[in-house]
Amino acid sequence: MHAERVGEAPQGPAYHLITFGCQMNQHDSEVMGGMLEAMGYRPVDTPEQADLVLINTCCVRGSAEERAYGRIGQLKALKEKRPGLVLAVAGCMVQQDGAARALLDRHPHVDLVLGTFDLPRLPELVARAAAGERVEAVSPGPVSVEAREGLPAARAPGVRAWVNITYGCDNLCSYCVVPLVRGPQRSRRLGDIVCEVEGLVERGFKEVTLLGQNVNAYGRDLPGSPGLADLLTRLNRVPGLLRIRFTTSHPRDFTPKLVEAIAGLDKVCEHFHLPAQAGSNRVLALMNRGYDREHYLSLVAHIRRVMPLAGVTTDLMVGFPGEGEEDFQDTLDLVRRAEFDAAFTFIYSPRPRTPAAGLEGQVPHEVKQERLERLMAVQYPISLARNQALVGSEVEVLVEGPSA
Repeated sequence: MHAERVGEAPQGPAYHLITFGCQMNQHDSEVMGGMLEAMGYRPVDTPEQADLVLINTCCVRGSAEERAYGRIGQLKALKEKRPGLVLAVAGCMVQQDGAARALLDRHPHVDLVLGTFDLPRLPELVARAAAGERVEAVSPGPVSVEAREGLPAARAPGVRAWVNITYGCDNLCSYCVVPLVRGPQRSRRLGDIVCEVEGLVERGFKEVTLLGQNVNAYGRDLPGSPGLADLLTRLNRVPGLLRIRFTTSHPRDFTPKLVEAIAGLDKVCEHFHLPAQAGSNRVLALMNRGYDREHYLSLVAHIRRVMPLAGVTTDLMVGFPGEGEEDFQDTLDLVRRAEFDAAFTFIYSPRPRTPAAGLEGQVPHEVKQERLERLMAVQYPISLARNQALVGSEVEVLVEGPSA
């Protein structure tokens, strides 16, 4: 990815990035890598080769936090062996109330803690930590969109790139910690997004994935309220760009009008990731999702009427507080009716400061696990059948590299 040229000695200090979590975190890591490289750092493949190790964390589920803390603990021995190594921890996990201070207290080998709102300050903070200062930088409020414009990104060479169109989220789903650690929604200006995409095409990228916690709400906070359809229409005209994707969509805000607009744009991929989360109206209300199963199934049916070959994928949660067997059966019924191409299934995990964590009727872990297995047993044959239906057809693909 970043190999040194043969015969040249490595120049400058080295960094190694470890990333947990979603595409948003992956792209944040690209930006942090870009800033480090602008400082003169060079990327290396292992922590043992690095002068700086930066861990970008996630806190959407408890398992993600456990993996991050485990990795931090593993690096203690390396820090003891090489005291000059700078160990930095960034991202959503440390943005939670009190998490940064607790981490520094529990892990004295950590030199720098950096919250999500302080990402543009990374060069200054790394310089302080490298000079021997122990740094805690977790601002309580969100950074402006303008502060993130123009930051470099160390993107892996290839044909696909991620592009943020919004930061933060206004949805306030009762189980989700994202609005607490990413702040309210802030949309980038349409012209800035177009300029970034045009620059990526000039560098050889052929496909972009537009990122946001709820891309369907893009532009509501901007003058004139340009929407996602306006942005997609404009990007569809970028010369040299072949494919456009977007994630993640919120079913409440995904309108039939948007579906029809996408159907008329030849570069926008006919793939819709629509997290349903549950099939029970009672549970959806407790989740504060803002739609019911009837609305969701109607939306999926409309997508397939307008674009019969469209792929529809989803996220499904089992074991939400108060979920009974009847509620779970509603989820299985939704899966059978929607016939998803694929589903990301997971167990509910209580998150600090979220309303759901305090609800009565927390479901025992063994019940959650059993329901997860039953859910996958329903979804897997559906995914297989939808894939088998494509056998013998001719489709357009984007070649990313040699097959393994």
